[in-house]
Amino acid sequence: MEQREQVLGVIGGSGLYEMEGLERVEQVTLETPFGDPSDSFITGVLDGVRMVFLPRHGRGHRFLPSEVNYRANIYGMKKLGVSRLISVSAVGSMREEIAPGHIVIPDQFIDRTNATRQNTFFGNGVVAHVQFADPVCRDLSAVLEEAARRSGATVHQGGTYLCMEGPAFSTRAESLFYRSLGVSVIGMTNIPEAKLAREAEICYGVIALATDYDCWHDSHDDVSVDAILAIIRQNVTTAKTIIRNAVAHVGGERGCPCAEALRYAIITDRATIPEAARQRLDVIAGKYLCK
Repeated sequence: MEQREQVLGVIGGSGLYEMEGLERVEQVTLETPFGDPSDSFITGVLDGVRMVFLPRHGRGHRFLPSEVNYRANIYGMKKLGVSRLISVSAVGSMREEIAPGHIVIPDQFIDRTNATRQNTFFGNGVVAHVQFADPVCRDLSAVLEEAARRSGATVHQGGTYLCMEGPAFSTRAESLFYRSLGVSVIGMTNIPEAKLAREAEICYGVIALATDYDCWHDSHDDVSVDAILAIIRQNVTTAKTIIRNAVAHVGGERGCPCAEALRYAIITDRATIPEAARQRLDVIAGKYLCK
């Protein structure tokens, strides 16, 4: 079990860190071996818990989903001491019962992104294969579900998040095909974010904000940016309330597998690892790279 102070990270929209009660707010700019993060990190203390916030697409929403430097973002979170990470994401609903404005706490992913997204910290001299059968932290997800219910939101626990490449929304044929797979929601950002969080041994949980019915629903208008932004604005307050409700219940030691995800994952002979790779991976996996 780990003993260090727990730090809670949040990746989502630019306004999430503008939370009532957030104290000792600072802006932190980091360089990483994997390039620049989406923006400066905002740190603070909320109800006695250290917090780190990052706008996924940068302030002003400057980066496409495929342009986000997910590795730098997760590396920065790890460097700042984050052990639990909440992803706040806008999604399209793929099920009738998940109406726009509802909250989903997904527990599975289907990756439909292309090969251009960097989805691992490893390579270039170090090989690792983390377990990813259960891609979110069960403990953190349970906390988020309960926090969402206390906020008064309509919450759907579990379900599959299909991550598409974008930036265009689905064709109607694609939307109907994805529904046939039994997925719950569709989005563009949680992969490779979840994979990298697992490699960094950070617990990862998702607050998925349903904004529309994609384009499969005959009785609803096709998805549009205007409609999505209107729902997102309504959901920002809800997301902040969920985060605040969760803060009091995410501290303490971690007993989940996320905390030791790399223990048996690195298969490279330590004596063969290049020094440059050791330096690059020190924040992520330094304790496992000893010769």
